[in-house]
Amino acid sequence: MSNKSKKIFLLLSIVVPFLLYCFYYYGMMVKNAPYKFAEFDSIVFNYGIGDSLINKYNSKTMEYQYVNSHDSLIKSKLKLNKDDLLYLHRKAADLGFWDFPSNLVNDTSIRKDAKALHYYIEFKYKRKTKKVYFDSAYEGKPDLKDAAERLVREIQKKMEEAEKR
Repeated sequence: MSNKSKKIFLLLSIVVPFLLYCFYYYGMMVKNAPYKFAEFDSIVFNYGIGDSLINKYNSKTMEYQYVNSHDSLIKSKLKLNKDDLLYLHRKAADLGFWDFPSNLVNDTSIRKDAKALHYYIEFKYKRKTKKVYFDSAYEGKPDLKDAAERLVREIQKKMEEAEKR
């Protein structure tokens, strides 16, 4: 066998099957991804001081309820468009929201700040739902707390932008 035919044989017997397997494996992973935007249903975002999550938003019903600076409860409709929802879906994926534990709160026996903000974030899809309850005074993993805070800021930013429209 010549040197050229040895290289062709090596390419056909090792590299090509490996590449085909990679395309098949990762193609199936992407196809069966648990949280796809095509199956996206809605976002629920609630927040408040302590255990009172009085500020609420549901993207499916477009109901938005919040307490303003004069301590008045305001109820209104707020529509996040498809681009906003896609952005939030991708931001959640970038920040690893799907891998967050369902509770990011401190142990109640060592709770230091009862006036800390609490957040409830829920992404609903046709087949799955991811819910996270987050305490802003969380003292666990700093990277996890930072990612949760960044997601909260992104959701609030998109809601503010939609409110201005």
